[in-house]
Amino acid sequence: MAIADPPADTGRPAASGPEPDPDDAAVLDAYSAAVSAVAERLIPSVASLRVSRSVGGWAASGSGSAVAFTPDGYLVTSAHVVAGTDRGSAAFVDGSEREFRVVGRDPLSDLAVARAEGEVAHAELGDAARLRVGQLVVAIGNPLGFAGSVTAGVVSALGRSLAARDGRSSRLVENVIQTDAALNPGNSGGALADSRGRVVGINTAVAGVGLGLAVPIDAATRAILAALMRDGRVRRAFLGIVGGSRPLPGPAASRLGRRQALEVVQLLDGSPAAAGGVRPGDLIVSVDGSPVGGVGDLQRLLVGELVGRRVEVRVERDGRELPLDVTPVELA
Repeated sequence: MAIADPPADTGRPAASGPEPDPDDAAVLDAYSAAVSAVAERLIPSVASLRVSRSVGGWAASGSGSAVAFTPDGYLVTSAHVVAGTDRGSAAFVDGSEREFRVVGRDPLSDLAVARAEGEVAHAELGDAARLRVGQLVVAIGNPLGFAGSVTAGVVSALGRSLAARDGRSSRLVENVIQTDAALNPGNSGGALADSRGRVVGINTAVAGVGLGLAVPIDAATRAILAALMRDGRVRRAFLGIVGGSRPLPGPAASRLGRRQALEVVQLLDGSPAAAGGVRPGDLIVSVDGSPVGGVGDLQRLLVGELVGRRVEVRVERDGRELPLDVTPVELA
């Protein structure tokens, strides 16, 4: 039996494991380069907000982050960051500190707009409707004012709902982005960006260990930001319905070509829906010609343009589809 020659002595210790795969190093470099590029692009646009408010007769201070989205100093942040105050200071990573005033806030979407003095480096707003699960995202906040906080991860889930409340009114913020990019203290109001450095969300809450939530930047939230800049508030229509999704009966599902409707569980006393003939147990299938399959669909349709205008609400009742005329009022 032939015996193989021993390996040549190279003067180096024998390797204890497999050689590193050069492809792995290339992937790591690409990932790092992407995150670094996003951070470099956005950190100058992310401010640290310092606010003071009166709580129970005592002065309390708070902080959070904000993102400049216009060159003339408009900032978007979370409504809860600037709750109870009308002004504060915004510090940027270049060392500058500007006074800001709150232009408008919308607690039911957890978004607010403030305006800082002077010109600022501003970020580009993206479109969260294009996000996909597994896509790289970068969370950037500015909790200290002089050093941006950067974490990276992926989109863990889309279509989550975040409960928001303003006094007696409550609302689900629809299509919230869930990510595993860690949110550090003070990151609320900061940017969630895609790999091209476009802001696709505003970080709003920590959902649990290793999870974070962000309000998406999409057509609906762009309209909210525009309303806050223009009017300082967001007008919403109100019907006075409490309900939830329910499967349509078979014949109705076949006729309408869909499976879900909004079941009316309760009507508020004196509400527009009650005045228009809507009853508990009705299944709302459309409002003003647009299909309704759940609470989120109804909320998206109740925009300010419907206030004071008679609209058709179609309901399934006792196996029949009925048209009802309802005139929404403005949500107080």
